[in-house]
Amino acid sequence: MEPEPTAVESGPPVGVMLLISNLEPGGAERQVVELVKNLDRRRFSPFVCTLSSYVPLADSLPDRENELVIVPKRGKYDVTAVPRVARIMRQRGVAVVHNFLFDAEVVGRLAARRARVPVVIASERNTDYRRPWLHRLCLRLTDRLFDLMIANSQAGKEFNQRTLGIAPERIRVVRNGVDVGRFRPRDGAAVRAELGIPPRAPVVGMVAMFKRQKRHGDFFRAALEVRKRFPEAWFLCVGEPLQANQQGAADYHQEMLGLLGGLGLDSRCLVLGRRDDMPEVYAACDVTVLTSSIEGTPNVLLESMACGVPVVATDASDNRMVVPEGRAGFLVPVGDVPALADRIGRLLADADLRRAFGAFGRDWVTNEFSTAALARRTGLVYLEALRARRGREAAGEASRHHHRVLIAEGKVRESSRSAIYKETS
Repeated sequence: MEPEPTAVESGPPVGVMLLISNLEPGGAERQVVELVKNLDRRRFSPFVCTLSSYVPLADSLPDRENELVIVPKRGKYDVTAVPRVARIMRQRGVAVVHNFLFDAEVVGRLAARRARVPVVIASERNTDYRRPWLHRLCLRLTDRLFDLMIANSQAGKEFNQRTLGIAPERIRVVRNGVDVGRFRPRDGAAVRAELGIPPRAPVVGMVAMFKRQKRHGDFFRAALEVRKRFPEAWFLCVGEPLQANQQGAADYHQEMLGLLGGLGLDSRCLVLGRRDDMPEVYAACDVTVLTSSIEGTPNVLLESMACGVPVVATDASDNRMVVPEGRAGFLVPVGDVPALADRIGRLLADADLRRAFGAFGRDWVTNEFSTAALARRTGLVYLEALRARRGREAAGEASRHHHRVLIAEGKVRESSRSAIYKETS
């Protein structure tokens, strides 16, 4: 972990807008909700502003009526979103705006300048992806309109340094957090019964939105290999495509369903879509898997470990920093299906190893990746940026005052010289 910035002096709660494209059940969206729930209310007064009316996670907000504002975009390139969001910033007395995901990132930077918001925090939730040229252009043109960026991985920080030229001193790393009170070891028998899975059958789960970077095909191919050794095994696939076929997600979803049928696994691999009972779903699994090629800090790995369920994940991005190898789970190279199947099989074959990994993972996440830690570290970045802004403003005012004094002194000296000249004339 990077050193935490020090806090500034206490005062009235700071108005914080968490601006995001929508509140669909994704990683960034869940972190926004957790920040609203866990930021210290003695220091901060946070609320969410979304650019879409699609807000299924809004019911998780403690006070939806006061903590959610919807400013829907009226098309892909709706420039009116900027003044409309700026108006909300002024009305709510926002002092810090924290932007999440591309649309909100650009709108938030421009709206904050219009509304004279003191501090703007940018975000990076992923790494090593290909930005469209228009996205790169917009981010570069608005680069000076944010104070600090929070990346949820070291890999994400380095990605922005490399691709956008952002100075490392402008980026802080704050990894994701999970609600360890909600995500905890429990009984998954009810979910197994609902899905028709025998109580003692091995179950392997994968929780991921349907995006190409998640590489569901590797999970399905590994499942085929695992079934050769454990013919009674079942597999769960939890997640849905992004809305409106973003990033070709709906097309990819159909491709993966076709692959699943082609492998003859559709009767043993259940594609569940979105679930609102995720702690119970994790509890129904003996092992969970994440096969992504790129990640930030994957919430699903943290959630699984918090539930005491060991994981097998690809050695991508910061996963090695998130999953203690050989203690809470295993890491395999991206795309290495035989290694993935082997590690899954190793855990399914050894109940004692699963229990040991599960107990270690639970303690690890509780100590390092709780939502309380996420909110505390994020809040410290807000306070650091506010203090720096106030320092710059004070220095600027001091400089202006000094300049005024010099001008005044110059006028006095000029007046004195004029008076002496008159006396000697």
